[in-house]
Amino acid sequence: MTRLIRVELLKLRTTRLSYGLLATAAGLTALFSVIEAARAGSANAVGPLSTVPGLNAVISGAVFALILAAVFGVTISSGEFRHCTATLTYLATPRRGRVLAAKTAAGACGGAVFGLVGYAIALGVGLSFVAARGYHVALGDATLARYGAGHVLAAALLAAVGVALGSLIRSQLAGVIIVFVETIVIESIVGGLFHGLQPYLPYTAATTLGGTPLGRAAFGPANGASTTAAPLSFLAATALLAGLAAALSAVAARTTVPRDVS
Repeated sequence: MTRLIRVELLKLRTTRLSYGLLATAAGLTALFSVIEAARAGSANAVGPLSTVPGLNAVISGAVFALILAAVFGVTISSGEFRHCTATLTYLATPRRGRVLAAKTAAGACGGAVFGLVGYAIALGVGLSFVAARGYHVALGDATLARYGAGHVLAAALLAAVGVALGSLIRSQLAGVIIVFVETIVIESIVGGLFHGLQPYLPYTAATTLGGTPLGRAAFGPANGASTTAAPLSFLAATALLAGLAAALSAVAARTTVPRDVS
């Protein structure tokens, strides 16, 4: 298994798409973090950067790294079918369940990099604006470290979910579309309409792991909308995402993974 994981990691390191997605995640994170930092304290925005809500709003810019970590996971597994390399992979390792497990582990490692890079950029932007305006940092070192660990863990788990999704449906385009529709559209609508369900939505749970207030990671009118729900605890959110990845992997292992490769 260790050898298979090393092989999958080698594929990731030598694939341009991996670096392209990471660069996109970094660019989007930097852009929206700067926008939030510049708007903090103004009308119709969150509080100034000297407050917890203000600094949190800037750090939440790292959610784009989480979304693209899931996309990254989808490309790991579905890319084998898109580029017709699945046959060679399965000939080299006939036990396809081990291949899926190795891809999931490698995807989680790569996803963790997305989370780390996204958080580092968002935090760097936030602290730079705080220093430039002469504010004190509203969040303690322990809290910032916990947010960082949450971003890394959330991105790793979302990447694992993406690997399972890509293995289940095989189509890379369909998998990527599902990720964006689910995170940007479905969760914003469902979370805005049904507050009780909001904490249990996968993308929302991932963002709360990184310290984003419930609803602040939503898109459109749902962003920042009032809610009566409480976010999941760190352990509960982790269990939810890990359980989703395991469930999708189990379904894929029993359905699409054993099928013939066309």
